[in-house]
Amino acid sequence: MNDSSWGAPQAGYWGAPEMQAAPAGPAYDVHDAQHTRPMPIVPDVPDAGRDADDRDDRDERDRGAARRGGGPLFRDEKPQEPMSTPPPPQKKRAGRDLRAAIGVGVGLGAVIVASLFIVKAVFIGVIAIAVVVGLWELTSRLEERKGIKAPLVPLAVGGAAMIVAGYVRGAEGAWVAMALTALAVLVWRMTEPPEGYLKDVTAGVFAAFYVPFLATFVAMLLSADDGPQRVLTFLLLTVVSDTGAYAVGWRFGKHKLAPRISPGKTREGLFGAVAFAMVAGALCMQFLIDGGTWWQGLLLGLAVAASATLGDLGESMIKRDLGIKDMGTLLPGHGGIMDRLDSLLPTAPVVWLLLVLFVGSS
Repeated sequence: MNDSSWGAPQAGYWGAPEMQAAPAGPAYDVHDAQHTRPMPIVPDVPDAGRDADDRDDRDERDRGAARRGGGPLFRDEKPQEPMSTPPPPQKKRAGRDLRAAIGVGVGLGAVIVASLFIVKAVFIGVIAIAVVVGLWELTSRLEERKGIKAPLVPLAVGGAAMIVAGYVRGAEGAWVAMALTALAVLVWRMTEPPEGYLKDVTAGVFAAFYVPFLATFVAMLLSADDGPQRVLTFLLLTVVSDTGAYAVGWRFGKHKLAPRISPGKTREGLFGAVAFAMVAGALCMQFLIDGGTWWQGLLLGLAVAASATLGDLGESMIKRDLGIKDMGTLLPGHGGIMDRLDSLLPTAPVVWLLLVLFVGSS
């Protein structure tokens, strides 16, 4: 490459020959020319100033319209989406049909109260029927979910006999009937193949203790001179405890009591159960039980709230192990009989014992 090539660019790269004739000098040389661009030719449009003013007016009107209508302020600006209104908070719903539950509860209460104060023997029959149905529900669920065949016939017969023995002979009669029922379960199961014998009889003895034996204490409450008042106190305190736990827990419950067993129960609900049951206990002991005082009722209510909660959790543990929500469907809005006996069964011996200590057995 020689020096002449710097001053004479080749045609076809820089364009026509006449464009190459520009002299190179201090103010304009080839190197500067490489970095310059031709100015665009603007045609002479008449009234250009007025058009610019019109454009300014239109822009101002667009801005005003955007402010008034909520549209974009600039043309390349995206319109703002209206803020979405958050949905209203949903009200808490009960897990069951409250109308059906209340209707069934009132009906059962009327039957219980009528039989309790009219003829004691009729109430004993009501207890026996509830025990037999509860045993049928429990043994049916055990067989369906776990393949455990607890013999129902000796359990039903022995359970009914247990209730009658407890009412007639007291605690001694209840224990004797319990022992005979367990023996009958062992013998009855021997008529079938030995496979699963141990788990079947174990479940049978457990069912005999859990349902009829604990229910026997209700019959023992009734055997006292003021038996109807004692049974009514037992029922009222248990129902009030459950109601207080439900009402307070549904309204204020935030801290779970036993989430792995029963996620719906809260500590606030337990406090509600204690408060409601203690107030009801003080009133019942003062006005229903002969020789009772209000402070005894406070202790009784506290004990009932604890036993009812533990009974409910125990039933929930059994149902979780079986993988079911309810033991049955006999009572609309409640589930089965066992779903209503869960807090009553363990509370019966607690109330019986405390009343014996406070005012005696007769």
